[in-house]
Amino acid sequence: MSLHTSDSLPALAGRHAMVTGANRGIGAAIARALSANGARVSLLVRDAARAKAVAASLSGPYTVVVADVTDREALVGACVAAAEALGPVDILVNNAGTAESAPFLKSDTALFERMLAMHLMAPVYASQVVLPGMIERSFGHIVNVASVAGLMGAPYVTAYTAAKHAMIGLTRSLALEAGPRGVAVNAVCPAYTDTDLVTGAVERIVQRTGRTANDALQSILADAGQTRIVTSEEVADAVLALCTAPIGAAIGQTIVIDGRADDERTPERGG
Repeated sequence: MSLHTSDSLPALAGRHAMVTGANRGIGAAIARALSANGARVSLLVRDAARAKAVAASLSGPYTVVVADVTDREALVGACVAAAEALGPVDILVNNAGTAESAPFLKSDTALFERMLAMHLMAPVYASQVVLPGMIERSFGHIVNVASVAGLMGAPYVTAYTAAKHAMIGLTRSLALEAGPRGVAVNAVCPAYTDTDLVTGAVERIVQRTGRTANDALQSILADAGQTRIVTSEEVADAVLALCTAPIGAAIGQTIVIDGRADDERTPERGG
């Protein structure tokens, strides 16, 4: 797929892309990929200071807006501020996320509420702000960063898995409403990726078992059926491909990036 238009302008020249949770990991990689392809980028983060390094790495115009994405009023305000700084939002990447693990019988109501607030309601709030303008202009991309956990079950992360399933349900249903009106809604579903979340999981295993960090990582990957860890840049490439595709080329898709060989994939994993 070509990432440049016929007149040699970058594929996303003139487009405003907003990325939530853009101060590290997958979000930072997505912001850099979109910026490198011509987009003006809003970094929506909880801590502006932590976004400085990402902002400095961008190729073009950017703004940093601050909000807790689970706080509807704050998130709406940040979306409005981003639009005032860089123009109407053409691309929304709902990437902000967190994961907490616990056996189901020790997963209290508050845990489920936190996971649903982050992975379902935050994308709902942001999409509700930007979607009317996208529909008015008959152009827009909304990409939700879900997880392979949203396509299958996983032990000890029931709340997280349920929330990611909800995000994918949101993606598929909204895609059917928005697609005919010029807005493509899709999701990417990475497996274990080189992020702080995985680093934290490895550290907890090391502390609990005394195993080496590499042994702990390999056990995590083996349990997930991965042959290697996914890189943030791979996820960013998938997001970029969706955002540079013609509207209508992909509607309600769940693009799996699972660190497995093609011949190892099974329908249950969405491969």
